Amino acid sequence: MFVPQKQFLINQMYPLKFKPILKQRLWGGEKILSFKHLDDKLSNVGESWEISSVDDSESVVANGEYRGRTLPQLVREFKDVLVGESNYHHFGDTFPLLIKFIDAQQDLSIQVHPSDELAKKRHNSLGKTEMWYVVGAEPGAKLRSGFSKQITPKEYKEHVANDTITDVLQEYEIHEGDVFFLPAGRIHSIGAGAFIAEIQETSDITYRIYDFNRKDANGNTRELHTEMAKDAIDYEVQTDYRTSYEKEKNEPVELVACPYFTTSLYDVDEEVSCDYSELDSFVVLMCLDGSCTLKTDNEDPVEMHAGETVLISAENNEVTIIPHDQAKLLESYV
Repeated sequence: MFVPQKQFLINQMYPLKFKPILKQRLWGGEKILSFKHLDDKLSNVGESWEISSVDDSESVVANGEYRGRTLPQLVREFKDVLVGESNYHHFGDTFPLLIKFIDAQQDLSIQVHPSDELAKKRHNSLGKTEMWYVVGAEPGAKLRSGFSKQITPKEYKEHVANDTITDVLQEYEIHEGDVFFLPAGRIHSIGAGAFIAEIQETSDITYRIYDFNRKDANGNTRELHTEMAKDAIDYEVQTDYRTSYEKEKNEPVELVACPYFTTSLYDVDEEVSCDYSELDSFVVLMCLDGSCTLKTDNEDPVEMHAGETVLISAENNEVTIIPHDQAKLLESYV
């Protein structure tokens, strides 16, 4: 009997887990390893890249038949079956999202990311629009997002030069469940004590504006990109840079919907079915709390625990989330 290729692949493309790519950072903390239940001796792990196709940081499958294959290899082989027809047409062999957990033991630098247009012109790359979901926060933890007052590009450079750039940035005390959307061009920084999940375009381009004059282990200050950032910054001032949403049990709660990704929150304590039959995209699920079993079209159940991330192929029409008591997940797609 002839079996169409896509139908055959539906039965093969199970939910994919990947080996975390751990990044030690000057500002990194000690939470990621315990959160992800990793037996590793690394210190100052600031980031766990959960799903990545960035050059030299390509995710490697950790489970099932495709164990050991990289994400770029899978995209090249399965194309639209994995990522969706529209995504493959637009992005080709580049997986369009970079998914991370970030643990800040110290303040990160003040920074900004370029738009697609500017990143293409300067770096032949995608730009970097992103969002943050606060997984946890130490008492008093803060982050900065956007300007608190209107300034000009000239004034921006003056504030950087005289160490007062933080005086013109909006600062927020953060708590678990807070959400911030960061379109390319928005100046920002993550503060000490913040533990967040980050969903972003596939880009590792960051313009570091100000780094509090701190030095690395060798006594060197890190490179700044103050001038390049000047033309990348959106100087518009908003009254509130936080993203508000109404919490709801056992229903998807949309947090961010933009041209680059849509992200929703699932806070479940009973079985929930997610209908993806009309969705022309892969789906990424990040488990933030608790644990659950995922069942997909091919009936291969996959266990998922806090700190784990799973990639569901575009050919899956339905995913059932079966919590073990309770689970909290972020769902993202393009």
